[in-house]
Amino acid sequence: MSQPPQPPQQPPNEPPNTPPGAPNPPQGAPGTPPPGAPNTPPAPPAGGFGAPQDPPPGGFGQPTPPPADPFGKQPQQPPAGQPQPPAGPPQQPPTPPAGGYGGPPAPSAGGYPTPPAPQPNGYGYPQADPGYGYPQGPGQPAQQGYGYPTQPMQPQYGTPQPSGGGKKFTAQMQIIVAAAVAVVLIIGAGIVYSNTGGDDKGGKNEASSAGSTGGEGKGGGGLAGGDEKAPANTKSQVAFQLPEPVVGDTVVVKGSWLTDKAYVKSGVAEINAYDRDKGTKLWTVPLAGEMCSASRHMSEDQKAAIVFAEAKPSKEKKYPACNQVGVVDLVAGKLLWSKSVTSSTGGDRPTPFDEVTLSGTTVAAGGTQGGAAFKLADGAELWKPKVGADGCYDSGYGGGEALAVVRTCGTSDNRQLSVQMLDATTGAPQSTFALPAGVDFASIVSTKPLVAAADVGDTAGDGSSISDFFSIDAATGKLIVRISADAEKYGARCSGTDVESCRHIAVTNNRLYLPTESHDGASEYGDTNEIVAFDLTTGKLLGGRADAGERYSMVPLRVDGTSVIAYKEGPYDKGGQVVSIDGETFKETKLMENPSDEAVRSAEKKFLPDSHELIYGDGRLYLAQTMVSEPSTTNPDDKDYLVLAYRAE
Repeated sequence: MSQPPQPPQQPPNEPPNTPPGAPNPPQGAPGTPPPGAPNTPPAPPAGGFGAPQDPPPGGFGQPTPPPADPFGKQPQQPPAGQPQPPAGPPQQPPTPPAGGYGGPPAPSAGGYPTPPAPQPNGYGYPQADPGYGYPQGPGQPAQQGYGYPTQPMQPQYGTPQPSGGGKKFTAQMQIIVAAAVAVVLIIGAGIVYSNTGGDDKGGKNEASSAGSTGGEGKGGGGLAGGDEKAPANTKSQVAFQLPEPVVGDTVVVKGSWLTDKAYVKSGVAEINAYDRDKGTKLWTVPLAGEMCSASRHMSEDQKAAIVFAEAKPSKEKKYPACNQVGVVDLVAGKLLWSKSVTSSTGGDRPTPFDEVTLSGTTVAAGGTQGGAAFKLADGAELWKPKVGADGCYDSGYGGGEALAVVRTCGTSDNRQLSVQMLDATTGAPQSTFALPAGVDFASIVSTKPLVAAADVGDTAGDGSSISDFFSIDAATGKLIVRISADAEKYGARCSGTDVESCRHIAVTNNRLYLPTESHDGASEYGDTNEIVAFDLTTGKLLGGRADAGERYSMVPLRVDGTSVIAYKEGPYDKGGQVVSIDGETFKETKLMENPSDEAVRSAEKKFLPDSHELIYGDGRLYLAQTMVSEPSTTNPDDKDYLVLAYRAE
């Protein structure tokens, strides 16, 4: 497995914590039209695409048509002298594997193992809570699911191999791919900074986008005991779009949440709340520096934890340290408190942090110099960063209904990692599970039930940072079952260096839900995938699956009761969809179908589930950036958006 990229070189005497979180610039949205697809579409009607911002001329609604995907499958050509096939629809390039990291190709249709008969549900753990940035019901802290930002790893570029579906990888295609790879590698050398930051942190992201988590679900009157209900009309419309702020450098804008009254999104050294349907600004919380990390969870009363830089960048200090921890009241629009903390092992410099989480009334921040925890209400210190006599330190925490930590010991060439359940008030370990040798980084997927992920021995090989999942008894620290997740078959992703950053994963009903990698569909030109489930007691692949459908690719966003909320990326000529998948029967209920209008879908395809924040709730879908960069000089008229919001009536 390729290692995550390193942050840009720090100026002398600067703390080594360049703000994490810059996601990879998209290398081409999945489902873009292949060669021969229609040219630039006509401009939309006056008034722009969606309220409240009307794009300027040449902006939204007049996207530059994406280039042909050199990695797309080419139709077979009949031998000379044979009749030519009739003209058909434009060729649909394959949807890249989740994460877009160029991992090994997924097996063709029929290449996945036949699921065994359904197994008993085992432990009967309570259902997981809703996902990232979504409010939780009384009595439990909110659990974020996919849609949380994460910092993607440096992409790997591999030569595609022939699929098992009978489509030939022609000599002409090999030449095209070789040329494309060369171009990508050349271009990639110029975008190292935007791909650095230490990991996909966050990502969940994610994401705002990133892997759903486990734990108690919100019991409501919706589908499968959740809160979401299918609207009378699933056809959505654009609610609003927010333009990207103009910046002179790459700026992290991680963090987005959906409250009862507002959609809250981080900006450049500030956090803003917007009306959920109109996009009008409700309030702004200014910050001393740029955002570095944001919690994937909200408290019961809709508060969130953040880490931000001590100051804005300047000529004297281009990379201010990410050493400020704070809590934002997402209802009142106030920064309740913020503070730094020094290490308990000496020194008076504030400790930098890479990530932050929230569990109950505890805020916990982690990093390579150790972890610290604070009271949610007033920021009082619960414990300070420390390194044990054995050189061990808390590298990061997983929150939600419980608090867990990944503890790192040893040197870089001989690491020993463990996952511990903690007393959220004192930080005292309640149980310890030692991960196997050969694990350099580990992630916490869920804290209730306790599920961790790791790449053992760098065997994943696709940049996903996942070769295995570990279902752990939280009370004793004993391993319940180890689940092998073949990177060529499954599309979940973790960051590799930040603990709470996994995406495309859902945990509920004592089951682990994963997407398969994209593979050949039934049609000649369409790829597809599925969502499947593993039993967290037996480790067995359960019977049943949810199919994305021809030319669609599907990933879990979060859980809702015992259902899984999933987002479907549409083909080049269709908008995306949101569905609810019954966790027992795998029956799909459509919640939203986005417009197929050229201008709308072109904008949607810029927000990739692998590197952007996606939040769905109450019939609304929000797609958001996790970082913004200076305007393009090659396409100055191309308009990018910070947030794109949809609403189904």
